[in-house]
Amino acid sequence: MKKIELEIVALSHSITQTHSYAVVMGEVNGLRRLPIVIGGFEAQAIAVALEKMQPSRPLTHDLMKNFMTAFNLDLHEIIICDLQEGIFYSKLVCSSEKDTVEIDSRTSDALALAVRFGCPIYTYENILDSAGILMEETTSKKKKSKELKEVSVEESTGKEDLKTMTLEELNILLNEVLENEDYIRAIAIRDEINNRRKK
Repeated sequence: MKKIELEIVALSHSITQTHSYAVVMGEVNGLRRLPIVIGGFEAQAIAVALEKMQPSRPLTHDLMKNFMTAFNLDLHEIIICDLQEGIFYSKLVCSSEKDTVEIDSRTSDALALAVRFGCPIYTYENILDSAGILMEETTSKKKKSKELKEVSVEESTGKEDLKTMTLEELNILLNEVLENEDYIRAIAIRDEINNRRKK
C-alpha cells in the first residue's frame, strides 16, 4: 500500500470541548487535511517540541527520546496505519544495529515523538479518504464567498443543528470553519457529511 507523507500544519484548542485539542495533519504537496483529536498533555508535548522549548525537566516524550538515543535506537518514521470507530492507530518504525521493529502507539504519542526525532509521518489513502478534509484552492474560495455569508448567522453561535442542514450548506460551513481554524467543529461537520454520503 502506498504511503502518503503528512506534516503538522496546526494545533488547535477546542473552545467547545474541555481539555480537547486537534492536531491537523496536512498532506505534503497536497490539499487534504487530517484532523486528529488529542488530549491536553499530548498537545502540550507536541507544542513544546514544535516551538523548540526546553523545559527544566524532561517531559515523558523527551525521556522516551533520551532513552532510545542512549540505547542506539532510531525512530525512522511514524505510520498512521488504521482508523476504527473514529480512533486512529499508529506504529513507530524503529531500528537498532541488528533489527527493525514496528511498535504499536497512540497516534498522539507517535506525533510527539516524530516532532522530537524529526522523522517523517505517513498514512494511507483509505484513511485520508474516510477521515480527511479536502481544502479548496483560493480561487474557488472567492467564488463561494457570497454563499458563505448566507450561513454565517448560524455559524456564529457554533451550535447549529447539522442534521437540519443540506449537504451544500454543510460543505459551505465546513470551508468557513476550516478558514477559522476551528478543527473540532470541522471534524463534526465532516462526519455528518460522510454519514450522509454512505446512506
